[in-house]
Amino acid sequence: MMDTARTFKPKTILLWRQAAEDTEARRILKLFPSAQIRLIERQHMTFSPEMSPSRALLVGKRTLMIGRTSSFVGHFDGRLGPNVRCCPYYKLVPVSNGCLYLCTYCYLAFVYRNYAPLIKININYDTMFKQIRKALVAAGGKVSFNMGEMLDSLALDHITNLTTMLVPFFAGLSRGFLMLLTKSSNIDNLLAVEANGQTVVSWSLNSQQMIEQHELGTAGLSERIDAARQCQQHGYRIRIRIDPGILHPDWQADYADLIEQTLTILKPENITLGMLRLLPGHFLLAAGAYGNRAGKLLDHNFVRGASDHKLRYPPKQRIEFYSLLIDTIRSFDKNVSIGLCRETPEIWGVLKDRCKPEKCNCVNW
Repeated sequence: MMDTARTFKPKTILLWRQAAEDTEARRILKLFPSAQIRLIERQHMTFSPEMSPSRALLVGKRTLMIGRTSSFVGHFDGRLGPNVRCCPYYKLVPVSNGCLYLCTYCYLAFVYRNYAPLIKININYDTMFKQIRKALVAAGGKVSFNMGEMLDSLALDHITNLTTMLVPFFAGLSRGFLMLLTKSSNIDNLLAVEANGQTVVSWSLNSQQMIEQHELGTAGLSERIDAARQCQQHGYRIRIRIDPGILHPDWQADYADLIEQTLTILKPENITLGMLRLLPGHFLLAAGAYGNRAGKLLDHNFVRGASDHKLRYPPKQRIEFYSLLIDTIRSFDKNVSIGLCRETPEIWGVLKDRCKPEKCNCVNW
């Protein structure tokens, strides 16, 4: 597999009229001379009523909107109901709604199903920087700005050049930390600027078999590991997120191999583990868009009951998965911190001596 990010070409570009004369809008338009450009009066688009949500999802992945937003920064308080644990942080969302990758399990596809699931670049970056500073003033202590919760942080970075602006900006913020998360190998901009301790780059990893089946278009496992290696050598803080873990035949060997490949090359400061979790209606949407690839997500029984309303593997299977991965990690690295992503007290209780709840992927400590 090869990362398709660099070959991304939108079929349609929706240009908001009020941003049409912006220098940044003009720069982006020049990158895609073959795209159909449509001037729009409102930063909103609905697909034809005859088009199914699954079809709209795929069309949106080749539709780019250039506009502005009044809300780059949003606070997540960590609350997902009484029985799902997560840490609070700020979301940083300069690119919204859609993604060029074709991950069958992506929760954003379901979250945005009633909106146009296109890729929107908000180019009023002066507002973004002001909102980051405002959030820092309002908050006390260290503040994490997660640019990986609502988008892949690097997939479109060669188009937006956001990291060339954000990494130097955060270098001057003693309490602010930029948290990047990606399945991409698109790191040229990161290597072109000076690394600093205020930026953390995290790679979402999966077994190569699951990447080929469920993460179409993304960088392959060895590509991601090599990109992380280059960034670590450049001076960036590196983390790993193995999430979502997906049960499949020979999953034990596949995930053990993933960890061996990773930890013989990288020295991450943290590894966060998570397992597949989906909103119930997601299966129909994903199967319509991705066919049999998404259908394989249904090969297992899922349980309800978590306060975030998502379906999960039964607790026994989750404990078995986490235990095997933790044992394998510890055979290579005795000291790296290990966290769990959005798990229930039942699972944390079993693994409380092996994982640290305050040390997970999305927050600085």
